[in-house]
Amino acid sequence: MTARYLDTLEKPEDLAAVAASFAHARQHELRYRVAVGARNPAEVVRFAGGWLFDRVHAGWDVTVVVSEHGDPRPLQILGANVLHLDDCLAWATYDTWPHLLVLDTALFDTDPRVLSIVMATVDTGRSDVMLWGDVVPDEMSRRMGPVSHRLSSAAKAFKARACTAAAVPAAEVDQEESFRLAAWPVLEFPRADMGRTG
Repeated sequence: MTARYLDTLEKPEDLAAVAASFAHARQHELRYRVAVGARNPAEVVRFAGGWLFDRVHAGWDVTVVVSEHGDPRPLQILGANVLHLDDCLAWATYDTWPHLLVLDTALFDTDPRVLSIVMATVDTGRSDVMLWGDVVPDEMSRRMGPVSHRLSSAAKAFKARACTAAAVPAAEVDQEESFRLAAWPVLEFPRADMGRTG
């Protein structure tokens, strides 16, 4: 499978890649769209790399949005599209919206607009929201419950390669990756296994 890749990490002022991403989404309306947000590619690889690979392998359209510049190759290995947060937030209209937002909670401290977008998304039920990280804002914690994803064999192999490219210790490749899922309007969650893909 050939991964489509948008490299705007070295040109944060270039909105052409954002426009291309939206155009791609409009052409593939039946594909499940996921937006992953984090400070840098290495954080995505470390905490969600196996889940991300399994989603791409299952045919989902996965776009990673990062707030810091960095080497995009680790995410390219996993098959994700890459955009810069400033470019996305500068885009005037959003005629496509992801079905699922997946974010590193550390991103909330990077830009307060991100928390506002996530809270509005949870309140309206526009998309599902999944988080990783140690600190969940109080206003969201009562709406979140733990979920886990068991990595496929292929996901473990590709995550290991992405970890090497991102200078993340190989020990970070575990059998499972853990998240918190916000569902609307359910407020209590049993522990759930998100299942194996591929």
